[in-house]
This record gives sequence, C-alpha cells and structure tokens, in this order.
Amino acid sequence: MQRGNPLGGLVYSTAWSGNNNSFTQVIEWHNFMGGDAFCFKACDPSRPNAASFCQHIYDRIGCAYNAPNNAQNGTFEACAGENQDFPGIYTLNGAVLTYTQPPEALGVITALPYEPRVPASSDCVPFESTELFAALATVTPSGSAAPASQTLSASGSSAAGTRGGSSGTGTGSAPNANQTADNGGNILMSGLVSLTGVMFSALFLS
Repeated sequence: MQRGNPLGGLVYSTAWSGNNNSFTQVIEWHNFMGGDAFCFKACDPSRPNAASFCQHIYDRIGCAYNAPNNAQNGTFEACAGENQDFPGIYTLNGAVLTYTQPPEALGVITALPYEPRVPASSDCVPFESTELFAALATVTPSGSAAPASQTLSASGSSAAGTRGGSSGTGTGSAPNANQTADNGGNILMSGLVSLTGVMFSALFLS
C-alpha cells in the first residue's frame, strides 16, 4: 500500500510527469544526514533498477558513498549528469564486488575497500542562495491560523535518463560527503514539506 519506509515517510514529485500539478509517489528514495552535509535522492519509480540506485542499507557510510558527485562547498548549482554506480557495488581488478556494511556493534568504520566513482556532470547552472530560498513553498497545516514553513535542501543524485532507487532513510557521514545538484521538479514529502524547482543532490552546498 506504499505507506513509506519508515512508515509515513512519503515522497511525491512532479519531476517525471511533465506537469507541475501531477504528482507521482516516489517509492524509491533515500536521505542521509551528516555533521556537515546531507543528501536526498529520489528515483523514478517507473525505471528499472530503481531500488538499486537508491539503495538505503548503507546508512553508516553517508553521502560520499551513496550519492557521489562533484559538488563544491559554497556553490549552489543544478547539473545534468550520468548515473552513478549502484551504492555498495564497485569494480576491483576487473571483478564486480559488493560491499557489506558491518554491524554497528563492531564499532566505527575506519576504512572501506573502495573509493566510489564520481559520475560525470555537465550543463551546470549556478544559483544564488536567495533564488533558492525564495522558491520554497509555505505550507499551512489545517486547523492552524499561522503559516508553517520549512526550509529544505535536498539532493537528487541520479542522471538525466535512467533513475533508480529504494525507499528508505538513513543517517551517516563520510569523508568528502559534499553532494552535487541535479535536475528535478516539485517534491512533496510526508505532506508537510514541498520543494519547488531544482531538486538538489546535496547538500549543503548537487
């Protein structure tokens, strides 16, 4: 019944409908929060490999491994890009391998067997922060006289064309966790937060 993972964690987007008034439930997505960056990725549910592109089981290694990109600190930009490798999947000496995240009981992860491949990006369009914040919608809950607004910086690290994903959320941080922006549309999360215009694959700053 697509009630979200975690329950109630619902994402809707107009990114693939071509109509700002036509929302599609994005059942494949992930969100990672770190100490100095966060990333949000929503994947086209109609495309193959959606669950693999937005894999959400690697919650301890953060944005750098789940949504690698060419983001620069202090820069707001929207870019076209190629698809990343599936999170946790890497090639070493010609062999395709899968990383298995150790349980938290074993302590802090201090080393990984691979560095993620950063997908190429192009056609980047810079934005001033004032432009981005002005585009955020204000949501007024029913039964409340005062408007309730929420600021959201989100990321969509999937390339133009094929997109993927798996519903879920996770937390974590990793070295080089900055994220690049990507293209997108309106996103409505859990019926409370809406993001209009560019869907950012990071950040801080996609």
